[in-house]
Amino acid sequence: MFSSLSTAVVLSTVFSSVLCTPLSDQVAALRLDPTAVDRVNTLSLDKQFIFDFFNPPAGVTTGAAGHTVTATSGTFPAIVGNGVAMTVGFLGPCGINTPHTHPRATEINFSVNGTLRTGMLAENGARFIVNDLPPGSMTVFPQGSVHFEVNTGCEAAMFVAAFNSEDPGVSSLAQRFFGLPIDIIDATMGGLGIQQVEGLADKIPDNIAVGTDECLKRCNIARPPAQPTAQHQPRVSGNAFPTNTVLSAPVSSQPSAPASSNSTMPTSAPPASSASAVNSTVPASSSA
Repeated sequence: MFSSLSTAVVLSTVFSSVLCTPLSDQVAALRLDPTAVDRVNTLSLDKQFIFDFFNPPAGVTTGAAGHTVTATSGTFPAIVGNGVAMTVGFLGPCGINTPHTHPRATEINFSVNGTLRTGMLAENGARFIVNDLPPGSMTVFPQGSVHFEVNTGCEAAMFVAAFNSEDPGVSSLAQRFFGLPIDIIDATMGGLGIQQVEGLADKIPDNIAVGTDECLKRCNIARPPAQPTAQHQPRVSGNAFPTNTVLSAPVSSQPSAPASSNSTMPTSAPPASSASAVNSTVPASSSA
């Protein structure tokens, strides 16, 4: 008779050929290792202990104003069993890492080369905290808190976010909230109107998004007429748009920078050595 461990190994072997990728196979093998020594020996190549954020193998999330690269157990198997993960953000001028939470981790965020405006709401009843984070400084976002980072400068900026979980997760607020049933959003917003809610939902941009009008004007950058929206919550029967309404004209965006502006927001603004990563995308569940 098989032991439960033997059964797990057999089932893993049976299903891996159908459901798994080489990376997930590797992670599954590491999770079955009984000791840390075994995990080290399972990763037989020294280079498996390196993750290159400038040329990442996976974990890239791209928006109109930059991108993030995330090393978690799903993209960097060497951290399995170690309880840590990391994200590096490459924010273009005025780029914003839109409000989000990490359901399984506290984050410490270090500003590398630019000043970031950060904001955080810990939970109901807690006061709002906002800070400017100059280069060389750090802040903390407790597990589950709503937070954001904005590059307030006119040059590209980078941040490094460390997590106390190998799978911190991320929930982007606007992208997830506007993926709820439209009538629920309408009621939550005090009866805004289903057509208006649909128009708003259609405009939620991907992360990293173009930032505030004040920053764009100061940096002489024109807001792009549209931003990618590939990170929206997928719609199924439970949250589908109503079939008995006609989508109204899209809700107007904030005023653009002056017409005299001769700059445009780059599709992303990572360091030059990471340009190859900009064209990659990952599902909305990636950490940021």
